[in-house]
Amino acid sequence: MGPFEVITVAIIAVFGVKAFKEYKQRKNSFDNIEVDGLKSELIKLQERVATLETIVTDKSYQLGEQIDKL
Repeated sequence: MGPFEVITVAIIAVFGVKAFKEYKQRKNSFDNIEVDGLKSELIKLQERVATLETIVTDKSYQLGEQIDKL
């Protein structure tokens, strides 16, 4: 291999490494966006569950269920 071929391979390798790093960085940013969306959805669901727990443990709800069973 001559000196020009070695230089060409080195330049291609450098661009390849830079392209791979850019790909990984962009992939991580998309993953972070998805994680943030899932976190906000989880918070909403936790609030809904808390509301449902409040309703079900309410004495008047339990009394209504007992009356309905009769």
